Amino acid sequence: MTTQNNNAADHRITYETDGYICLIGLNRADKRNAFDSHMIEQLSKALTRYDNNESLRCALIFAHGDHFTAGLDLMELQDKWDKGAFEFDDSQIDPWGIGGKLRSKPIVVAIQGTCFTAGIELMLNSDVVIASDNCNFAQMEVQRGIMPFGGATVRFVAAAGWQKAMPYLLTGKPFDAQTADRLNLVSEVVPNGEEYKRALTIAKEICTAAPLGVKGLLSSAQDASRNGAKAALANIHSYLPHLFYSEDAKEGAMAMVERREAEFTGR
Repeated sequence: MTTQNNNAADHRITYETDGYICLIGLNRADKRNAFDSHMIEQLSKALTRYDNNESLRCALIFAHGDHFTAGLDLMELQDKWDKGAFEFDDSQIDPWGIGGKLRSKPIVVAIQGTCFTAGIELMLNSDVVIASDNCNFAQMEVQRGIMPFGGATVRFVAAAGWQKAMPYLLTGKPFDAQTADRLNLVSEVVPNGEEYKRALTIAKEICTAAPLGVKGLLSSAQDASRNGAKAALANIHSYLPHLFYSEDAKEGAMAMVERREAEFTGR
């Protein structure tokens, strides 16, 4: 495993690589990993670095300490709303997928303890979410005089359905891991302490798949989510020439014939 930290004086985000996996940690445990402007910037840089590194196939976002995140540090951010704290250009990954560059590779998230507001929206912008059974959630922006602006008004509703989502969005009331599971906000709920191990297992499984196939699949799913099923279906065949003529497609076929595990290179 190699460790590579950000250049900032304090590391609110940790960055490590383990084989094909990028491990990105929320590292402001003394503040329950609440997002301030520095942490947001560092998370964007970490995700951009991951997405640009061709040797990495999956990212795992986790949290140091007992809690995933208490959401946004509103006191630190209150005078930064109009100063670019949530603005990302076409070369930067927006952790919440509102603007910036559209990520091309998968993200798995492991959560425990408190997961409020921006934390829910961060996991809703990921691909696989493993939650500890001790998690407590709340999309409480309306209790703070604002509204969700990291995707919950779209993705929470899409996942849970209007009638199931609105009681939580309109009131900001808390809910537990089992409720999050019923609302389709998480992939799995596991016993407390096992969330990281389970998420890492899934990340490793993703890394055994063909990287080009994974990228194509993710892109098509993102197309459907953003532009609708009709547009995504109309575009789906555009992925095929690049995939069918790849070295990985040949390797996949040979591995099937030879009854062995495929060894994909991403070419």
